[in-house]
Order: sequence, then structure tokens, then C-alpha cells
Amino acid sequence: MSLNPLTIDNHILSLFGQWNARILYDGWYWQLFTSLFIHANLLHILGNMFFLLIYGIRAEDLFSNFRYLTIYFVSGLSGNLLSLLMGPDVVSVGASGAIFGLFGATIIYMRKSIGQSIIGALIYASYLFIFNIGAGVNLLAHLGGLGAGLLIGYALAQKRRPSYSVQYTVHW
Repeated sequence: MSLNPLTIDNHILSLFGQWNARILYDGWYWQLFTSLFIHANLLHILGNMFFLLIYGIRAEDLFSNFRYLTIYFVSGLSGNLLSLLMGPDVVSVGASGAIFGLFGATIIYMRKSIGQSIIGALIYASYLFIFNIGAGVNLLAHLGGLGAGLLIGYALAQKRRPSYSVQYTVHW
């Protein structure tokens, strides 16, 4: 049992974190969901909450509560499912895949719903993905969440008829 209040207790991590071996061999499928709410340490949860504050507020403005939660959980689960490819010995925690999904859905929805090209959204998404590469980072969770969010945001924007469009012209 961990005595440090700034890091996760190993017993909690083994029950609720995403331990790929437990999911793949023992059927502990709930970990695909519960790991979205478990974090490795205080810095990890503060980082996730900072990005959730930034992208979550914008997503709340754009989407209904149902759509917001759908994007969050589908993106998080997509990231966690993709993380299973890392092998049975991997244990991961955090909401980064879900937060990347909110980011992806928000940026592509905003651009597509007003008739702009989605290329800018994809560039922003790529930049944020590359910016988060580092030791101990679950890139597959980030990629899975981001991909799911981009797809959901694009689909939602396709359903919405733009009330206006933006066109740029340059006069020489």
C-alpha cells in the first residue's frame, strides 16, 4: 500500500487501472471504463484537468450534455481499446484519450459546421498529439481518443446545416 498521498495506491491501480493482462485474459472489462477516472499521481490529474478545462468548456458550449458525455466516453473507450495493442504487461490510467476526443470533436465541428476546410483542424490535432509525446505517455490512448473525437465531431457537423459560411478572398 502506497503511503505517498501524491501517487496512486497499487491496490487501486490493479483493480481500476487498465491492466491489459487482466482485461485480455481474465475478462476484467470494467477497467476499460474505470481507468478513465484513475490517475497515476497529482501532476497527472492536474494536467488532465487543465486540458479538460480548456477543451471541455468549449465542448460544453457546442454540444448537448448527452453528446458531450457520448464524445467523452466513446473517445476514452476507443483510446483504451487501442491501448490493448501495447501488450498484456501494460498498465495505464488517465482521461487523456477522452480529453483528446473532446478536443478533436470540438475543433473539427467548429471548422466544418461553418463551411471551412477541416485541414486546419487536422493540423491542430496533429500538433497537440506531437506536443504530448514523452516518456510514460500512452500514445495509443491519445491517438484512439483523438481519432474517435474527430470522427464524431465531423459526423455531428455534417448533420448541422450551416447558418452561414465564411469565404476568404484576396484582391491583388
